Amino acid sequence: MATAEVTVLGAGIFGLAIAFACARSGARVRVIEATRIGAGSSGGVVGALAPHVPEQWNPKKQFQLGSLLMAEAFWADVAAVGGADPGFARLGRLQPIADAAALALAQGRAKGAEALWQGRAEWRVEPATDGWGPFSPTGQVIRDTLTARLSPRQGSAALVAAIRALGGDVVIGAASLQGKVIHATGVAGLEELSAALDRPVGGAVKGQAAVLAFDARNQPQIFADGLHIVPHGNGTVAIGSTSENQWNDPGATDAQLEVMIGRARAICPALAQAPVIERWAGLRPRARSRAPMLGPWPGRPDHYVANGGFKIGFGMAPKVAQVMADLVLTGRDGIPEGFRVEDSL
Repeated sequence: MATAEVTVLGAGIFGLAIAFACARSGARVRVIEATRIGAGSSGGVVGALAPHVPEQWNPKKQFQLGSLLMAEAFWADVAAVGGADPGFARLGRLQPIADAAALALAQGRAKGAEALWQGRAEWRVEPATDGWGPFSPTGQVIRDTLTARLSPRQGSAALVAAIRALGGDVVIGAASLQGKVIHATGVAGLEELSAALDRPVGGAVKGQAAVLAFDARNQPQIFADGLHIVPHGNGTVAIGSTSENQWNDPGATDAQLEVMIGRARAICPALAQAPVIERWAGLRPRARSRAPMLGPWPGRPDHYVANGGFKIGFGMAPKVAQVMADLVLTGRDGIPEGFRVEDSL
């Protein structure tokens, strides 16, 4: 039987993860990136792989759970094949609890996690402690053991190394297409698809984030007041991000980021004196459905779409890679309800 040929357009997290899964299944793979690896939101700094709350369960939450549960094995395989560290660690997450009503809600969600998370992770309420961690008005915090971190740039580089180790090509610039084509081109891809279908299927949302020099590499993440505070293995802490629907410069940081840095220091007093060593801004692709957009490109045989990762692309990547590789290579359709291209029309 002839070896399947696959071209992936876009070297962001979806494109690279799918290319790796296809190559791992024996396909001959070529990734074509117009500018640079992680040119869009996949070149950011935060890298929070965090679950939705364990209640009001739906196909999106089930898909994300499956992806987070397979993430450790997926990234270990990437590292073993390519020899590069993606910066993955499953160290959990802390969230402060504001008041008695929030405490009761958190306790109810702990019971939901027992039923929904298959005994493979916990969501529990426990006393807050001094040192690393968020200030909590009730003295109680939520700790979940499912949340993980990944260095976006290390993860992308590790995938490139693994794809090449499996005989795949990763090309920057123009190159010929071969076989079936997967469009994983982020914001530009949403614009292209919207034009082709003559209706909007999604758009860009700007985010700003920062990196602080503070070594908390073995500590859990913090999520509070809408902010992710993520310790990384290189002795830094990333914080993010804003969500902006209007902007003048997609790559510029501004006063909104400085406000966010101040909020992060208030949430986590350990960061009060930590210097800022990087500021980042970029555009994230959000589908109209707010779920990843996966499946055949309508009306274009042998062309497929993998887009709309928005804030959860890194957490969704292992499962997205599996589903898209199955669809493209074997025809098996495991796309969940709400994730199809048609769901964003």
